[in-house]
Amino acid sequence: MKFSLEKIKSPSSFFLIAGPCVIESFDLCLEVAQELKRVGEKLNIPCVFKASFDKANRTSGASFRGPGLEQGLQILADVKSKTGLPLLTDIHWPEQAKPVAEVCDILQIPAFLCRQTDLTLAAAAEGKPVNIKKGQFMSPWAMKNLVSKIRQENPDCKVFLTERGASFGYGDLVVDMRSFQVMSPFCDAVIYDATHSLQVPATTGTKTGGQREFLQTLASAAMATGYVDGIFLEAHPEPAKSPSDAENILPLEELESLIAHLLKIKRAVS
Repeated sequence: MKFSLEKIKSPSSFFLIAGPCVIESFDLCLEVAQELKRVGEKLNIPCVFKASFDKANRTSGASFRGPGLEQGLQILADVKSKTGLPLLTDIHWPEQAKPVAEVCDILQIPAFLCRQTDLTLAAAAEGKPVNIKKGQFMSPWAMKNLVSKIRQENPDCKVFLTERGASFGYGDLVVDMRSFQVMSPFCDAVIYDATHSLQVPATTGTKTGGQREFLQTLASAAMATGYVDGIFLEAHPEPAKSPSDAENILPLEELESLIAHLLKIKRAVS
């Protein structure tokens, strides 16, 4: 199914945003994108390829950040040329909005930056859909203010809101299933981030830990609410080798079975 903004709130389907956490190489991105395309075509769901050119929000300076804006956008453009998949990536500075919008179909605001006014308005001004990751420190009802801020800049801007868990003490996240219903009326699509909500922050020294074993459980629960329009997850052919989110990223070989499972739930609750 071709990705279409008009189809994102289909009562019996959902759209998938997936890819590696960070751009490691063109070959790795292409491998994941090709599998994503295959799964999307087989299950008849719209798919968007996601990868970050810069992981700028990291506590440790030793963390791998990615290839940077120029090289990263070239790799993303090449993946799009080879697969035809629409693209999503993060922006961290207002001046990144324009060059990213020239390549990508959806601009993403990282969770830690979701309240940054100049950044969100720059994204809105480009006329592309904007996906705001809900900060770990934000309530679902407060996200309405961020949507309003973007629509004041561009009334026609499509705004997606992504739930990725809320801080529970210093080293854990919890997903409040009420969030999906709360946010649904005031945005264009509600997305569940099945990767980053599994993080166990600041528990492994210089990197974030994770609990991959709960991915299907939480994703199934989110889908069963009936208010989730899209699933966001990261996948890698060899998760242990991923320089980011290695402990909570999905093995690429499990992508089809997981999405088929979630699609059954979506159709049942619809």
